Amino acid sequence: MSKSTNTLLAFAVGAGIGAALGILFAPDTGANTRDKLSFKLSKYKKELEELINELVEGKELHLNEAKSEGKRVISEAKNKAEGLLNDVNKLIDQINQGKN
Repeated sequence: MSKSTNTLLAFAVGAGIGAALGILFAPDTGANTRDKLSFKLSKYKKELEELINELVEGKELHLNEAKSEGKRVISEAKNKAEGLLNDVNKLIDQINQGKN
């Protein structure tokens, strides 16, 4: 994972833990505290799922870009090699014609 991804993930986890501890130690009834905690955990779960989906999509995008670039480079190298081979064959033909 990249440094920014790790930082963002650490921030999200820290925020979740901080919110949970804040709710647990707030002066309120047990039922209200559990409801608030449940709501916050659901909210953070959704945010974490969205973050994971973004990371997966980003990974796939970079992978597709890398594959496309690799195919382009291979195609370009193949074309240059074929051009060089044609030039070599022409030189060989010229040399053979000069011998005759």
